[in-house]
Amino acid sequence: MGAKKTLFGIPIQVIGGLLAILIFMTGDGIEQAFLSKYVVDIGFTTNQSAIMFSAYGIVLTFASWLAGVLGEVIGPRKTMLIGLVTWVVFEIGFLYLGLYLESFSMMVVMYGLRGFGYPLFAFAFIVWIAYRTEKQKLATAMGWFFFMFAGGIGFLGSYYPSILLPFIGEMATLWSSLIWIILGGILGVVLVDDKDRQGFRIQDQVKENKWAEALKGITILWESPRVAAGGLLRTINTAGWYGFVVVMPGFFTSFLDISTSQWLQLWAIQSVSNMATGVLFGMLGDRIGWVKVVRWFGCVGAAVCSLLYYYIPVAFGANIPLLIGNAILFGAAIAAFVPLSAILPTLAPANRGAAISVLNLGAGASQFLGPVLVGVLNNYVGIIGVVWGFAILYALSFLLTPFLAPAARAQIHAAKELAVR
Repeated sequence: MGAKKTLFGIPIQVIGGLLAILIFMTGDGIEQAFLSKYVVDIGFTTNQSAIMFSAYGIVLTFASWLAGVLGEVIGPRKTMLIGLVTWVVFEIGFLYLGLYLESFSMMVVMYGLRGFGYPLFAFAFIVWIAYRTEKQKLATAMGWFFFMFAGGIGFLGSYYPSILLPFIGEMATLWSSLIWIILGGILGVVLVDDKDRQGFRIQDQVKENKWAEALKGITILWESPRVAAGGLLRTINTAGWYGFVVVMPGFFTSFLDISTSQWLQLWAIQSVSNMATGVLFGMLGDRIGWVKVVRWFGCVGAAVCSLLYYYIPVAFGANIPLLIGNAILFGAAIAAFVPLSAILPTLAPANRGAAISVLNLGAGASQFLGPVLVGVLNNYVGIIGVVWGFAILYALSFLLTPFLAPAARAQIHAAKELAVR
């Protein structure tokens, strides 16, 4: 029973679903490069724009946690369908009732509620991967997920509007995102079948009251300190990413006197590095150990590269090759946390959905932690305090990795079982 055909050890059906993630997240990422500026251009203040995005971020954080719970309670397919419908309905409301009619209250409500969309679709898919993929290939599969996720929301989602905007303008470009969302959404819902690799329905494996079981997505934080530590690691993982994108454009363009275009090219290179190395670190984690990759390439690598973000410009000025080199390494270091997606379900095998909820919660929370740290540290100690703050944060994350030791032992045991077969 279940999917038998695989490619690189990953079920073909999962690979098809990954394509759906790429298309869907491209639609979600189309607005990122220009929406905040467009909101100001049509007459709203920068503060109002920030309020709108804050409402979105709060909902997104909750939805990121909810996706893992719902994926296990009602099944990934239904959860993804809810995410698809939610995205489409509230995007239409946001574009027409909010932006077109220039109603700030509707912009906040509609855009905020749209924050349920992509987490329920994309992160419920992670639940399916966790149940559908052999443990020995789980980190590799998760690496491919984040490759497609980042490739959509980061690379294609930015490249597509850069071509379209000069020809059709902001509103038409925003409306066109619905095409990507609907195509990717339908493909994903069709391919995901709510079954694990043995062919049993995922939601049927929740034995007790399903909604009481859903609470485990919260109670697991104190019932399993190891899972909580993994969730905190996931929060730290991309905190630097979301923090540096706030503060570094101004620093690079003022201190180094490089153009905004050059900065964007550096960020694009970093994004491509993050995409590609996510897959490589997933494969490497399956070979040498998930925790080793997170600890040495992720925690240590991100701490060093955070400092280099400041000290390369100070020591060498606008040395583009060195800046590119650090962008590539930082993107790779952030990607080295990919095995966490395999580690957390292993730490709670009886509650994989709840563990993934914690993982997703960490992913959402990092979008708050990074900018908040930048706001506090930059205000009091400047840019040097920002880079040292993130470097220390990543160094502290190294101290959390011993909590992941049971996952390392489980991985070794699974590898031995596979060798005996």
